[in-house]
Amino acid sequence: MAEHSPRKLVVILHADVVGSTTLVQKNETLAHERIQEIFRRFSKTIESYCGTAHEIRGDALVAEFGRVSDSVCAAIAFQLENRDFNTTLEDEIRPRVRIGIAMGEVVVADNTVTGEGVVLAQRLEQIAEPGGVCIQGAAYETVPKRLPFSYETLGEQTLKGFEEPVKAYEITLKAGEAVPAPESVSRSEKLALKTPDKPSIAVLAFTNMSGDPEQEYFSDGLTEDIITALTHWRSFPVIARNSSFAYKDKPVDIIRVGQELQARYLLEGSVRKGADRVRISAQLIDAVSSHHIWAERYDRELADVFEVQDEIVQRITATVMPELVKAEVKRSTSKRPEDLDAWDYWLRGMAQIRERTPAANAKARELFKKAIAIQHDYSDAYAGIARSHNHDASHQSAEYHMETAKQAMNAAREAVKYDGTSSRAHHELSTAYQWLNRHDDALAEVKIAVDLNPNDAVGLHALGNKSDLAGEPDGISFMEKAQRLNPEDAQLHSHLTFLARAYLNAGAHDDAIDRARQAIRRSPEYAPAYYILAIALGRVGRRDEARRELSKCDVLHPGFVESRRNWQPYVNPESNEKLRAGLRQLEI
Repeated sequence: MAEHSPRKLVVILHADVVGSTTLVQKNETLAHERIQEIFRRFSKTIESYCGTAHEIRGDALVAEFGRVSDSVCAAIAFQLENRDFNTTLEDEIRPRVRIGIAMGEVVVADNTVTGEGVVLAQRLEQIAEPGGVCIQGAAYETVPKRLPFSYETLGEQTLKGFEEPVKAYEITLKAGEAVPAPESVSRSEKLALKTPDKPSIAVLAFTNMSGDPEQEYFSDGLTEDIITALTHWRSFPVIARNSSFAYKDKPVDIIRVGQELQARYLLEGSVRKGADRVRISAQLIDAVSSHHIWAERYDRELADVFEVQDEIVQRITATVMPELVKAEVKRSTSKRPEDLDAWDYWLRGMAQIRERTPAANAKARELFKKAIAIQHDYSDAYAGIARSHNHDASHQSAEYHMETAKQAMNAAREAVKYDGTSSRAHHELSTAYQWLNRHDDALAEVKIAVDLNPNDAVGLHALGNKSDLAGEPDGISFMEKAQRLNPEDAQLHSHLTFLARAYLNAGAHDDAIDRARQAIRRSPEYAPAYYILAIALGRVGRRDEARRELSKCDVLHPGFVESRRNWQPYVNPESNEKLRAGLRQLEI
C-alpha cells in the first residue's frame, strides 16, 4: 500500500511580485536579480518570525508558520522594509509584493507545500493591494488584538476554486505604531529547549473580543470550565488555573510559556459575543514547535448562555484529548528504542490497539507489559491489556471468549486497584463484565466511568449501549450525545449500528433505518449494520429490500446470519425475541 504524506493544519503565507512581466520587459537581467533579492530578504524576515520559507516559484513565495500572529508580523514588517528599500533605488525596477495569509490543511514533502491552504492564501494574495496584506477571516479571528494592526473588512469574497464565499480583511500598521520585533530566542534554540518527559497541557485564558468588559465573565468562565473538564482525562496532567491565568492580557510567546509552565501543549482561544450570538474559536498548539495541532470555531445562538457554555466545553474537551494522544503517538515513533519510557510504550500499545486485530492486540500486550516493567503501578497500561483482551473476545466464539474476558477482567481490576479514579480502568472492567454476562456489574462500572469523565464520547456510548441492553430508558440519549461530541470517531460505524439496534428495540424503525444507513456509509463492509437495517426494513413492510440487505451480510461475513439466529444481547427476553422474530420474518 502506498504511503501518504501526512497532512497538517498550518498558517500559509503566499507572496507574489506585482507586475513582474512588465518589470522583466523593462530590464530582464536586473528584474530577475531584484526579484530574487526581494525573496532572499523576505525569507530572512520570515525566519526571524519563526516561519519557514518552503519554496520560491518564479515570482511567488510560499511560507509556513505555526501562528497567525507571526505570519502577520512578518508580512507587515517586510512590506514596510521593502517600501523603504525601493525608495533608495534610482531606476524603475522596484518590485513590490502582494501577500495573502490563510489557515488550512497542507501536505509538506521535499520542501514543497501543497493543499487547499496554499490555494486559499494565493487567492487572497490576488485581491490584496500592491504592497498590501490580505488575511482570511478565520485566521483573523485568532490574531491577538493587542497587536498594533488595523483590519479593514473586504466582505465576503468569491474566490476561484472555493464554493463558499470567504471573508477577508486588509491589514495595515496603526499610525505611530511599530511592528513587534522578532523574539530574541532563535528558532533553533527554541526547538532545543527542554520539555517535560510527561506531557501536560495548559489552557490559557480565552480572549474576550466582544469589546465589552462586562463579558469577561463569560470568556473566563468558559476557560475555567475547560480546565476542570480536561482534568477528568487522566493521561495528561492539566496545569492549574492560577498558573495559566497569570498570562491573561499579556503578550504570549507560545514556546516560552510552555517552558515556564512545563506544558508540552497549550490550548488558547477567543470569545466574541454580539446581540444574541457568540463565536468561540479554540486552537491546540504544540509548545515546542508552535505548530497548530487542531483548531475549530463554534457559532451559536445565545438562547441560554449556560447551556451554550456547557455544550462548547463538552465539544472542546471531547476532541482535544484524542488529538493530544495522536500527536504524542507521532512524537513517540521518532524516538530510538533505547530512549523509550513507560509513557512511550503505552502510546505505542494504544496505536496497536486501534488496529483491532488479534495480531495487533498481542503486540499491544507486549508493549503494555514493557511499560509495567518500568512502572509497576501503571494503571493505564493494565487498562490497555484489558482492552486488548476485550477486543480479542469480540472476535472469538463463545467457546473461547469467556476465558479471554476473564483475563480482561483481571487486568482491569489491577488498573482500578492502582487508580480508582481512572475512567479508562472502569470502562474496561465494565466491558469485561459484559462479556461475562454480569450485566448489573457492567452497567454499574460504566456509570462510574462516565461520572469520572462525562465528556468521553467512547464512555458515553458504552453507557448508552449497556443501558439499552439492560432495558434502561436513557440508552438512546446517551449514544446520541456521544455522536455529537465526537462525530469523527474511528469506530463510529459500530457505534451507529448499536444505536440503530437501540432504536429498533424501541420500535422507532425509521430512526433505526437512518442510523444503520449512516453506519454503512461510514464502513460499507460492516456486516452488523446490514443486519440491523434488514430487520428494520422488514418491520416497516419493505421486505424485498430487507432481504437484499440481509443477503449482503453473508457475502461480507460468511455464516453471519446463521450465527445471529439465536442472538441474545438483551437482558430482557422479549427484546431478544424481537430480533429473532425479525430475522424469521425475512426467511424465504
